[in-house]
Order: sequence, then C-alpha cells, then structure tokens
Amino acid sequence: MPLVITQAIVLHAFDYLETSRVLRLITREAGVQSVIAKGARRTRGRVGSGVDLFAEGEAQIYMKPTRDLHTLGAFDVTKSRSGLAMEMSRFTAASAIAELTLRVAGDEQNVEMFDGVSATLDAIAAATGGEVAERALAGAWGLIADAGFTPALDDCAMCHAPLERDAAVAFSHPAGGALCESCARRAATTRRLPAEARDVLRLWQEGAGGSGTHLSALDVRAHQRLLREFVREHVVSDDRPIRACVAWETDFGAQATQPV
Repeated sequence: MPLVITQAIVLHAFDYLETSRVLRLITREAGVQSVIAKGARRTRGRVGSGVDLFAEGEAQIYMKPTRDLHTLGAFDVTKSRSGLAMEMSRFTAASAIAELTLRVAGDEQNVEMFDGVSATLDAIAAATGGEVAERALAGAWGLIADAGFTPALDDCAMCHAPLERDAAVAFSHPAGGALCESCARRAATTRRLPAEARDVLRLWQEGAGGSGTHLSALDVRAHQRLLREFVREHVVSDDRPIRACVAWETDFGAQATQPV
C-alpha cells in the first residue's frame, strides 16, 4: 500500500459510522482523492477534529491502487480557514469553489489548479464584505482555465475573426464565447456582453484575482449567471446542477436586496 505525502485541501466532508469521516481532497501531487479518516471525530489522534471543510495541510495518504477510497494516515493542518464557515457570504462562495473543483478536476496532478484553489480560498477569507463575490468569481474563472476551458473573448468563437477589443459583443454559450455580428445573426441564442464585463472576464482569465474590479451587485449577479451557464454548457460532463453555485447565487441575491 504506497504512501503519498502531499499538500491537500478538504473540499467535502461527511461523517462515517461513529468516529470516522470521509473526505474529498484536492492534493498537490495526486489531484482529487477520496479518503477515510478513521477516528477523525475523536478529539485526539493523528487525524483529529481540526480536519474540517476548507482546511489545508500535509496529508499522508495510504493509496489502494484498485480502490476509489483510500486511507488517511495523518493530516497536519497548516491553514484551518475556520472563518469561512462563520459568515454565510464567505461560506457559500467557498463552497461554490469547492464543488466546482470536484466537478472539473481529475485524479492526475495539476499543481496550477491546486495553487489556484488555495489562493482563492485565502482571498475569500481575507476579502472585505463587498469583495467576497468578486474574489470567488475570479477564482472560478481561473479554475476553469486551469481545467482547459476558457470562453473566446477577442476572436469570434465560430469563425475566429478578430473582434473589436473595447466593444460590447453577443455571447453564445453553445458556441463557446463572443461572436462577430455576422455569426451572432445565425446563432440560436445569445446574450449581450457589455464591454466592461468583457474587460473584467479578460482580467480574471489572466489571473487578476478579482482586485480592483468594484462590481455593482447587479453586475455580480450577471457574472454569476454567466459562469453557471458556461460551466453547464462546456465544463461538467452530466446534467447534475452545481448546487453550491446555485446556493451562492441565491444567498448573494438575498443579501443584495436587503435594505441598508
């Protein structure tokens, strides 16, 4: 039973029997892995109660080559990120990143994706209240890029003609991005992507991290919908909704409509 020692982040966790937990981790060395943490619900032990959602640390995983569920021997927490669970806006944003990661990542090494998830969770934890959604959106588009999916923004997604850089465009999810005027007339469905929104998407794809964008609540909700629809069309391999993204949108919408 080979031992893998790697940095890991807890993306999903649930109790198993009386003392154990099953965790889904993204690891730096072996992509996404499912492990059983025996005795994790006890206060003492090499895998203790500190291994919770969004925690990051050094994991010792005993890999079972013919099994999908491996054994977690130890987990030394370096970042607990406990604050993400104490405020609904941060929790729903971080949960959306976690579920999106689990849907797009495989069990092969992807250092860029691991580092991106870690940086995004840190950014969500450190953001001021009004910046949380922007940090999460930036991280989500970076995650999608690391998985090999990015919408076309500067060339037509259908005919590949160059597009005017600073103009509003028609955006087609089935086509995979922005369209020229000619292709937009032939597309079954499109949505208008304003020049400002296109600029923000470009920044996020380039790894800007969501700083300096200062979106209105209406703009954030439009970007959330755009992200969800693009992921559903191009990234996930089944029709199951990404429930955490839906919950994130619902929570943000509820907060945005609350009186100041």
